[in-house]
Amino acid sequence: MDQPTQPPRRGRGIYLLPNLFTTGGLFAGFFAIIAASQGRIEAACVAIFVAAILDGLDGRVARLTNTQSEFGVQYDSLADLVSFGMAPALVMYHWSLVALKLDGNTMGKVGWLAAFLYAACAALRLARFNSQVGKVDKRWFIGLASPAAAGVMASSVWTFHSLDLDGVSLRYVALAITVVSGLLMVSLFRYTSFKGRGSGPGSDRVPFFAVLLIVAALIALWIDPPKTLLAVLGAYALSGPAAWLWRLRGRRGAAAG
Repeated sequence: MDQPTQPPRRGRGIYLLPNLFTTGGLFAGFFAIIAASQGRIEAACVAIFVAAILDGLDGRVARLTNTQSEFGVQYDSLADLVSFGMAPALVMYHWSLVALKLDGNTMGKVGWLAAFLYAACAALRLARFNSQVGKVDKRWFIGLASPAAAGVMASSVWTFHSLDLDGVSLRYVALAITVVSGLLMVSLFRYTSFKGRGSGPGSDRVPFFAVLLIVAALIALWIDPPKTLLAVLGAYALSGPAAWLWRLRGRRGAAAG
């Protein structure tokens, strides 16, 4: 009598694949911290964006290879805290916020406390996201996602640095960007996640003009990466408060009518 055939066992080594991407992102974030401390600002900013790319790949690779695990989820969150919490905060600190000490001891403390505020908000954002997985509409993020906030920080520094603008003279601009980016992460503003429009057939389709916008953004990115990234990510960061104000205005108009 023939024995029932069993599906071949998946090699255990394949579980390393998504975690290798996560490790790569962690390495990029750590490298950004080292590079910023050495004054290599452009390399530090590029490393943060490399970490963001790898962060987007690890989850997709895990789903494609059916190798999702609770270990991978927790490891990814810890790596994100380094790459999108500590790294952007320290890049901004070494480039500009450290110069606040020129305005006195109190402002010097404000500089590193602002960097800490950003890192703490990133940790809170990641903890809130993990606790709400499966409980919120996947079409939206509540609060600015930490990779997007890190992108705003890194693209700002990269753009200013490429324009030969000194971090010392822009220390109050850097302070505002750091505080606002951190607070947006823990805000209740709603941001699109670009993950479709709900459930059902065709829910993952996007309008044709969105494809044209993506092509235009890629062309601009090739021409001038730092300014393009700052424009795109800055607009995305502001879209949450702008949409909230628009809905508030609509509700007030309906109430008045």
